Amino acid sequence: MSKVRVTQIISKNSATDRQAANLASLGIRRINQSVELELNPINKGMIQKVLHLVKVEEIN
Repeated sequence: MSKVRVTQIISKNSATDRQAANLASLGIRRINQSVELELNPINKGMIQKVLHLVKVEEIN
């Protein structure tokens, strides 16, 4: 599996409750916080739901 770095770039105040829950499940709590995750189908789906709030970078 490949790894990705997910960084929140926009506030979750304008997000729905479901999107805020996805950010929490990914381990992101505040703006500019980054987490490194395995890119499995579960994480990929959560990232897709909050793609407008985060920046995703692939890690080699």
